[in-house]
Amino acid sequence: MSQTVSIRLNDETLIKLDIMAKCADRSRAWLMAQAVTQYVEHEAWQLDAIKKSLEKLELGEAKFAENENVAKWLASWGTNDEVESPVCE
Repeated sequence: MSQTVSIRLNDETLIKLDIMAKCADRSRAWLMAQAVTQYVEHEAWQLDAIKKSLEKLELGEAKFAENENVAKWLASWGTNDEVESPVCE
């Protein structure tokens, strides 16, 4: 079952949406439904991952990497001296 909903979009977004719909040979509504579905699935996955991590933390089962090691690792991305990812303990 599906239901009709309405949203308010600015003119610039609607123009882009119309161009995309024409290129994809799809309706504006189809593109919006796809976009909302993808957004909801992604956010639901992220919220579930956060919930599971918080549960592990509360149970004392969470593992962490030292902030300094994570910062060094991230700073090395894209360089010739990239370091290995830190180990969570």
